[in-house]
Formats: sequence, C-alpha cells, structure tokens
Amino acid sequence: MLNIVLFGPPGAGKGTQSERLIEQYGLVHLSTGDIFRANIKGETPLGVLAKSYIDKGQLVPDEVTIDMLKSEVSKHSNPAGFIFDGFPRTNAQAEALDAFLSSQQTAISLMLALEVEEEELKVRLAKRAEVSGRADDADPTVIENRIRVYNNETAPVKAFYQAQHKFVSINGIGSIDEITGRLFEAIDSL
Repeated sequence: MLNIVLFGPPGAGKGTQSERLIEQYGLVHLSTGDIFRANIKGETPLGVLAKSYIDKGQLVPDEVTIDMLKSEVSKHSNPAGFIFDGFPRTNAQAEALDAFLSSQQTAISLMLALEVEEEELKVRLAKRAEVSGRADDADPTVIENRIRVYNNETAPVKAFYQAQHKFVSINGIGSIDEITGRLFEAIDSL
C-alpha cells in the first residue's frame, strides 16, 4: 500500500499535485479540512465535538482529528493507498498516525515536501485569491500568519519523517508538469 504525506506551506501546490498523484497511483485523498467540514455539516458526533472547539477559536484536539481520520480510512476497503493532505501537523499527530496505520498493517511510505520560497508563496496565494475568491488568500497579513504558523508549528514534522528515512524534499518551483515529474520520480524510486 502506498501512503503519502503531502507536505508544504500554504500555496506550495499541494492541492494541484495531490490531484495528479491520485490519478497516477489510484490513491484515496484524505484532506483533514474536507473531513472536518463533512463531519460538521453532517452533524456527526465527532463533527459536533470539533465544532465546539472551532466555535471557541480553539484548535481541535489531536484525538478528535485522529478519530475522524480513522473513521474516514475505515470507509475504504482494499485501497491502493492514501494521500494525507493537511495531516499530520504536529509530531503527536504523526506518532498517532503511525500507530493507527501499524494497527492496519501498513505505514507511511513517504513524506513528500514541496519546497517553495516565501516570496513565491505570497505571489501564488495572491493569484489563487483572484481565481478562487478565497478571502484568506487575498489578505497579506493572513498569508504571512499562515506561513509563520506553518514554519513554527508544522515544519518540525519534517524531522519526524527524516528520522524514519521517509522524508523527500521536492523542488516546488517550476511548471506544474515539472513538479509533478519530480513527485512521480520520488514515488517510483521506492
């Protein structure tokens, strides 16, 4: 089973590239943002619990996030693998994901990290705001905060996968096809 953590700061191209990886390798896309929204909209017990934290402006605790992810994974029988998008965001989440996957007789195969310089991220996010109308991509202050949060809180997860020799840095600059080629090359060399 091919299980990939697709990693990178806001605007690195995770959404675009995950679509290509899903198509190429037949993976199931698991986006924690999508899972949260679906559980909240469906008013599942986990969604109601998550919403209670979100409504207070608090982070949803790891155990709630992980329980939602477990529920989503269990909906798929005999998948070719999963692409984890937006998860794990902390070392505690990475450890919990490893434990859960181990209980399913599988593991993370690779963490593919799209590396893009901060100035390029700002340009990409501004363009995405024009195209998609996402307000969070249009405000330079919000963009800088999202990048800062990524650098301070999420980027340290790289070390977790480096220690397992599963971390692969991918140059995220170039055409979409060039970046896709680099990702395919990293996966195909497993």
